[in-house]
Amino acid sequence: MMVDPNISPEAIRQRLMAIPAMQTFGYRVEELSHGRAVLVAPYDTSLDGIFACFHGGLLATLADSAGGTAMLTVTGADTPMATTDINIRFLAPCHTDARATAQIIKAGRTLVIAEINIHDLKGRHVAVSQATYIRLRRNP
Repeated sequence: MMVDPNISPEAIRQRLMAIPAMQTFGYRVEELSHGRAVLVAPYDTSLDGIFACFHGGLLATLADSAGGTAMLTVTGADTPMATTDINIRFLAPCHTDARATAQIIKAGRTLVIAEINIHDLKGRHVAVSQATYIRLRRNP
């Protein structure tokens, strides 16, 4: 599935690269298609959680970032938005880079809902998440 021709993948990439967290966490954009985004976060042992694996809060941040990116593939790069809620269920420890695949499951006029699955680089499913985003009238 391709990105809507009126929505520029390059504009989305530029917006993402302007977000400080994208730079700080070193996320790579692997895929952008209509309603779908794949981001990869590098594993850094200096940021491990208590069990010497990818910190759960950082996996939640990755899930949120991937879901927001998927939203932009539907709404456009300039859409002001905010996360209204997110949940995550951790399934297994992650000891490699983490790949988050976000899919929009409903895009309404105001709310957009995404499902995000995170896998390690061995293909093990390490977390599943859902997030809801609100389209804002203007940037906060």
